[in-house]
Amino acid sequence: MLKLCGFSVSNYYNKVKLALLEKAVQFDEETVFTSQDETMRKDSPMGKVPFLRTRLGVLTESQVLVEYIEDVYPDHPLYPTEAFARAKCRELIEHIELHLELPARRLYPEAFFGGSTSDETKKEVDKLLTKGLRSVAQLARFDPFIAGKEFTHADCAAWVHLPLVSQATKKIYGRDFISEMLPAAKPYLKMIAERPHAQRVNADRIVAFEAFQAKMKK
Repeated sequence: MLKLCGFSVSNYYNKVKLALLEKAVQFDEETVFTSQDETMRKDSPMGKVPFLRTRLGVLTESQVLVEYIEDVYPDHPLYPTEAFARAKCRELIEHIELHLELPARRLYPEAFFGGSTSDETKKEVDKLLTKGLRSVAQLARFDPFIAGKEFTHADCAAWVHLPLVSQATKKIYGRDFISEMLPAAKPYLKMIAERPHAQRVNADRIVAFEAFQAKMKK
């Protein structure tokens, strides 16, 4: 039995969780928070989540996890069978995570957690997101799924990351970068949100976020 370790507020945790559910892979969940404790770093060298406990040992980094799951559990595939199409799907994931989510993450302290972000950082992130959204707009197909006609791992990534980028830019800049530069995303995200497994992931996320907020207020 696989054990997915992390917490349901994490978008990267939810990316892996949605993939497991869509592939009908049995797994348990273990609530773990980011930490630099020695015990944590034995499982996750960077002290990050998610990580995955398997019968052979522990794996870290969300994309490594979904690739492993795809290799070991080939039923209900979430990648195209043809090599180039598989590569295009992976390419889209890389652009979403490296050129959208990663820069937007620099806004999260102020956007979501009561912290602050410098004006210089906001200007840098604005430029990076503009470039990143141009690239994703060029690669995304929305036909009806983000990589084509079938639900793939790219959808697992897009569904957890794009809303955060949208919310962060609205709070920091007063503009929704996703709606402006990727208008097809709004109906697309609504469609994905109607999938039963996405509804389960979102329900768990809401409960976890409410618990996290209550803990922060104490």
